[in-house]
Amino acid sequence: MQLKQIVTIFSLWLLAATAALAQFDQNHAQWNALLKKHVVLLDGGKASQLRYAGMAADRAPLAAYIDTLAKVTEADFKSWNKSQQLAFLINAYNANMVHKILMRHPNIKSVWDYGKLIGNPFKDNFISLLGRKMTLDNIEHDTIRAPGAYDDPRIHFAVNCASIGCPMLREEAYVGERIDAQLENQTVRFLSDRSRNRVSADGKLEVSKIFDWYGDDFRKGHKGFKTLESLFAKYATLLTDSADHQKRVREGKAAIGFLDYDWGLNDARR
Repeated sequence: MQLKQIVTIFSLWLLAATAALAQFDQNHAQWNALLKKHVVLLDGGKASQLRYAGMAADRAPLAAYIDTLAKVTEADFKSWNKSQQLAFLINAYNANMVHKILMRHPNIKSVWDYGKLIGNPFKDNFISLLGRKMTLDNIEHDTIRAPGAYDDPRIHFAVNCASIGCPMLREEAYVGERIDAQLENQTVRFLSDRSRNRVSADGKLEVSKIFDWYGDDFRKGHKGFKTLESLFAKYATLLTDSADHQKRVREGKAAIGFLDYDWGLNDARR
């Protein structure tokens, strides 16, 4: 093959890849508009609820956004950078979770109303993504958390399971060019929420059950976290106002206990 032919083939491939990238809105404007309209911030932005009734009224734009996600092929996806991929996956998880809740709204009080053994919402193949049927668990555990894929434990503060105990649903879409700052902000917000993470009067760390379930994700050295203690040490000032308790947390001397998880629906009508 002559050099001119190689250059031509490469140019055509590059144009095709660029066109595929341009076809998808990396700002996730449709989802962003819905979140800005229906997410209700609580406690100075440390937590949130969602107006599911409002989302139900906006089913058409929600369905349109989910349809744009479904049209992205695996080849398109692989042509994006890692930050764009991660933003896409987190938004896809959150949007499809809202869609799942709306299937039974307003007659639903918890995501587990669907069932745990039969009808489990996290294991239901109701999502079309990257050319195949997927579950919420496929997106989170098999794709986002796949070893070597993104290796960012802060995603646990971004994917939202439609529950009060879960880290807040962010009031804007995740976007590749800002996702690192967004994930850091989600971390700060969640650890600042004393209803979910705090130091007790006797100096014990009382933290979300998320750190029990996914503690190993924070022990792999990614993003500088090698232990749960190192995570809490970094954010000690968010967990307590006591200088003595902050010092104890920074030194890794605070015992850790896990709070009960509230699976009640994060519905603003509550």
